Amino acid sequence: MGCCSARCGLIAGAVVGALLAILGGVLIPVGDLIIRGTVEKEAVLTNGSTAFENFVSTGATVYRQFWIFNVTNPTEVVDHGDVPKVEQKGPYTYKTRYLPKANVTFTDNYTLYYDMPLGAIFEPSMSVGPEEDKFMTINLVVAVASSILDPQSLQFLINVRKLKLFHPRTVKSLLWGENKDVGLFSPYNGTTDGRYHIHTGEDDINKVGLIERWNGNEALDFWGDKYCNQINGTDAASFPPFIDKNKPLYFFSSDICRSVSAAYQQDMELMGIPVYRFTLLPNTLAAPVDNPDNQCYCTDALVTKNCTIAGALDVGTCKGVKGVYISLPHFLHGSDVLRENVLGLNAIEEEHMTYLDVEPTTGFTLGFAKRIQVNMMYGPKNVTLLEKVKDYTIFPVVWLNETASVDEATAEMFKRELLSRIDMLEIIQYTLLGVGLGIFVLCLLGVCMVRRSNSVKLS
Repeated sequence: MGCCSARCGLIAGAVVGALLAILGGVLIPVGDLIIRGTVEKEAVLTNGSTAFENFVSTGATVYRQFWIFNVTNPTEVVDHGDVPKVEQKGPYTYKTRYLPKANVTFTDNYTLYYDMPLGAIFEPSMSVGPEEDKFMTINLVVAVASSILDPQSLQFLINVRKLKLFHPRTVKSLLWGENKDVGLFSPYNGTTDGRYHIHTGEDDINKVGLIERWNGNEALDFWGDKYCNQINGTDAASFPPFIDKNKPLYFFSSDICRSVSAAYQQDMELMGIPVYRFTLLPNTLAAPVDNPDNQCYCTDALVTKNCTIAGALDVGTCKGVKGVYISLPHFLHGSDVLRENVLGLNAIEEEHMTYLDVEPTTGFTLGFAKRIQVNMMYGPKNVTLLEKVKDYTIFPVVWLNETASVDEATAEMFKRELLSRIDMLEIIQYTLLGVGLGIFVLCLLGVCMVRRSNSVKLS
């Protein structure tokens, strides 16, 4: 009787264990559906969702750090045609994107539009010096005028205004403009980055955040080509959830007047949150001979030597100012000739690359560093200032690092409200599965042992 009771108990235990294991196994796909449903609910841009609350607010503090290039041999360049030598100094740091998105309005077709206000506040404690620091830099008026005027008109302008190729500018004047001097980024304070129309994701979560129109247009009109004028992806603040590391992320940047893609580089951890780091591909600004997709971005075959020079993007049409070129800092991934024409540059991948740290489940960008360099072009021309210049020079003026990272309070909220729930559900799933299998195996072994014991007694 005792053996029968023990065997029945073990069989019952095995059944219970099997049921627990089955329940745990069933909960895995069910749990995945629950997780997906929860994430989709919170990632969609609707009133009350986590994504929308973060979208409207200023979010993490964003800083723009600037490094200015100072010319150390201006006289030799003009009088003898020497190669310009530069040295960088920085950072000069400004707090930016401290204003929430403005005019956020939902439409009837699962989209919303908003304006991105721009502003910059100097942060002395994060800078190497005051805004009044002076640098010898290229004369923006000469650079622009040499790109649009014939020699006679240019010479007249030089004579009347007593212009020099290089002249001293303060940090504040060079960046934002001061008095009658035009700055690289002026006007800035009080302006916007344009009006964005984006998908809310209500009808299709895979479209959440994707830009439908910018400044009212579904495509750009800077490049004279349908492919290059495409507006692809999001604004990089977030991406559709459930990131696949094997697929690139696409985003549009008004700073460089085009869409680009970033590829997975490595797994990282940010404030205790696992993220995927995506970086710009080295061929983003490659010459068309290496990346045929870039053919339509080459708008000046003379300066780029029949489009064979990599690493500099002519954004003159986009910015409304001729002679402006965008590159990665220190011409990272650019042709050697760019660094040979200006001495003192040293491209370092870790310091000068652009990256995004994206939480893979939600698609939220929790940290980023956007690094770009602003350059002005000047070249040989039959005028006094440029008669000794031997070749077209894409001259580095300043490079910037716009960076932000999730703060501790936001990270804790993110982990508490979303990741902890996902982790708890996974723990329950696999605990039930593991405990159930363990009980089932142990009870099954017990039944076998009881049977063997009974067989020995009978023999």
